[in-house]
Amino acid sequence: MQFTERDSIIAGMIQRRLLPILTERLSEAPAVALLGPRQVGKTTLAFELAGARNALYLDLESQEDQAKLAEPELYLSRHEGRLVILDEIHRAPGLLPVLRGIIDRARREGHRDGLFLLLGSASLDLLHQSGETLAGRISFLELAPFNVMETGGDPDATDRLWLRGGFPDSYLAATEPASLRWRQDFIRTYLERDIPQFGPRIAAEALRRFWIMLAHNQGGLLNVAHLARNLGIDAKTAGSYIDLLADLLLVRRLPAWCANAGKRLVRSPKVYVRDSGVVHALLSIRDHDALVSHPVVGGSWEGFVIEQLLTVAPERTQAAFYRTSSGAEVDLVLTLPGGVQWAVEVKRSLSPRPEKGFHIACDDLAAERRFVVYPGAETYAITPTTQAVPLPHMMRLLAGEAV
Repeated sequence: MQFTERDSIIAGMIQRRLLPILTERLSEAPAVALLGPRQVGKTTLAFELAGARNALYLDLESQEDQAKLAEPELYLSRHEGRLVILDEIHRAPGLLPVLRGIIDRARREGHRDGLFLLLGSASLDLLHQSGETLAGRISFLELAPFNVMETGGDPDATDRLWLRGGFPDSYLAATEPASLRWRQDFIRTYLERDIPQFGPRIAAEALRRFWIMLAHNQGGLLNVAHLARNLGIDAKTAGSYIDLLADLLLVRRLPAWCANAGKRLVRSPKVYVRDSGVVHALLSIRDHDALVSHPVVGGSWEGFVIEQLLTVAPERTQAAFYRTSSGAEVDLVLTLPGGVQWAVEVKRSLSPRPEKGFHIACDDLAAERRFVVYPGAETYAITPTTQAVPLPHMMRLLAGEAV
């Protein structure tokens, strides 16, 4: 498949922060798997990378490209020395042993990196298959939707990103109605076409209702039995729905902090629909006025901020929330590489004042740094130990870029 002028234009609209990381990984490993939900921009990012590498791109959903791989080892051996990009790799798991043989042969001949870029809508099956078949030969990266640092970080762009979410076609749509239609079509396509590829057949309407229930409960504790009861299914089935949406990077289960044995802690995870625009589409929230007057506004902002921060957090950062039975709570506890702990509270007020329970929880955790992320423009001290920080500044700080 050829790269088009339109692909180049789209790729250049917003520079993805993952591009230099992906380039580095390809210089270190023979294969890199770039995972993420559909329409998040994996192929566009691959096109941007491919332009400088004379790469070979194969779409495994294309019958033409599938035919080329009828004898995969023979075909791929003709293109040795080029980066081969295999899109929708989950559709051809039988290719993985072939890739392993090609990689091992190339290693013996002194070619050790940058042979294959695998793109896939993330699933545990793909992770397990490639992890076992290509063990020691593959590196994994996740491409998330656009984030605040990629879209500019000014208040208007941040509000637009919060409302529309970060899927490129939604964020870049010409109008709010066009953006909402794209997200509604995205949800419908996932339910009717994409999700059935990854597991047993699930009734689209039942899963839609389940997804909507999660959106209404954005940022709430996960109560599988309650969700199952409301949907009229058993708890095991409801749990499998959560597992599937989480495997596809559409839902996040934020675990509860559980290391402090001296306190009575909440143990259930919190659950978030990961893209704020998808939350709003599921709830038929059409514009910013409808959003700020909707009961989900607080949970939506909290989930948006948490996703933004985790997108730029250093590798191997552990994320959790902290809540005791007596009410001490922190929205996000980040354990950075090296064991340093940051406590982050999320507030939508322009004059944020964390509650007493936040300070108690920070003391319980012995958090080295304490932040309240809010939608204002200035960084200032709330207390001698706690700072109010705008979201873009907090992201730069977490990414190691803040001055």
